[in-house]
Amino acid sequence: MQKDKLLVPRLRFPMFDGEWRAKKLDSLGKYIGGGTPDSSNENLWNGNIPWISSSDIIDESIHQIIKTRFITKYAIENSATKIIPKGSVLMVSRVGIGKFAVSDEDLCTSQDFTNLITNENEFFTAYYFKARSYRFVRLSQGTSIKGFTTKDIKSAKFAYPTIPEQQKIAHFLTAIDNRIQILEKKKTLLKQYKKGTMQKIFKQEIMFKDDDGNAFPKWEKKKLGHLTYKVGKKNKENIQYPIYSINNQEGFRPQSEQFEGLDSNDRGYDIGMYKIVYEKTFAYNPARINVGSIGYSYDLNEVIISSLYVCFKTNTKLEDLYLLAYLDTDRFNKDILRYQEGGVRQYLFYENFSQIKIPLPSNQEQIKIAKFLAAIDKNIALVNKKIEQTKSFKKGLLQQMFV
Repeated sequence: MQKDKLLVPRLRFPMFDGEWRAKKLDSLGKYIGGGTPDSSNENLWNGNIPWISSSDIIDESIHQIIKTRFITKYAIENSATKIIPKGSVLMVSRVGIGKFAVSDEDLCTSQDFTNLITNENEFFTAYYFKARSYRFVRLSQGTSIKGFTTKDIKSAKFAYPTIPEQQKIAHFLTAIDNRIQILEKKKTLLKQYKKGTMQKIFKQEIMFKDDDGNAFPKWEKKKLGHLTYKVGKKNKENIQYPIYSINNQEGFRPQSEQFEGLDSNDRGYDIGMYKIVYEKTFAYNPARINVGSIGYSYDLNEVIISSLYVCFKTNTKLEDLYLLAYLDTDRFNKDILRYQEGGVRQYLFYENFSQIKIPLPSNQEQIKIAKFLAAIDKNIALVNKKIEQTKSFKKGLLQQMFV
């Protein structure tokens, strides 16, 4: 702490004043490490005491801990692991430094933790450590695997307010985390609803009618090769078109955003072999289509993507947005597995892709189905926007509410 710096946060509740008090981490309470019982000894596992590894701590929330592994009382008595009491601050001190959580029950952790039984407010402390996680990274030692011990951090100072102010801050930030969790749950439920609805639509358990209330014509089954055609003109003139990649979350995305501000030009790649993509074009990675690495360009026009991608368009019998919805179904994913080929790595090139049969309603019904599913997607996007806005709001608070 700088001596000439006032120990007062930039953002504070109006009922509190005065400086915070600098304290060494060594004075905050008792530190307890963790341990991993012998995985080959069945007497140590499958009990009722949660055992937590660093991967079980959710990076964005101090309140979420995944509990899938449990050890026995015998493991506590016969291994290096120890009981960490409810209300302790769990600090990942090796692999995953910067993760913090508060235990909601007695549990055990791996040796990748340095856990604190604090005499301050545990939730305030966890939020504070999370807001200043970079300090723990700086205090880490080691070359190949960095980490910190109690000895490494005990002399570091953090400024603390009174317990009532700690409680007020912790309660406020917990309310924001609860809001995020509620929104995340809503998003999950909407995605589950969409998935279930899609299954029923493509099994024709949900039927649509035309604008006059009449049934649409009977569905057909057609090969994608009869409904699509391959495209992909090469950028032989080396024109500096915007360079895009495709991922399984957003589809088409500027390559500089995908790869830490760098694109193929920055890496010195030959963009003359890249494919030019125009509007209303599908493109997918033949080695990653099984994980949803497929995109649709919509109104995006004259961009280039790697020559590794397969590009195609639809003919007049197939509506683009209907196909885009179908490509997200379990039925299509099963067909991917059937038609992939290769050794260690499996590929789905256009020749095999074109052999996949899909259910084909009339164009008018395809449009109705696509609009129906797009409305659900819009709701999911709105919820996701609220999640991101709330996370951004919380991030700003974490920067300003602590010294």
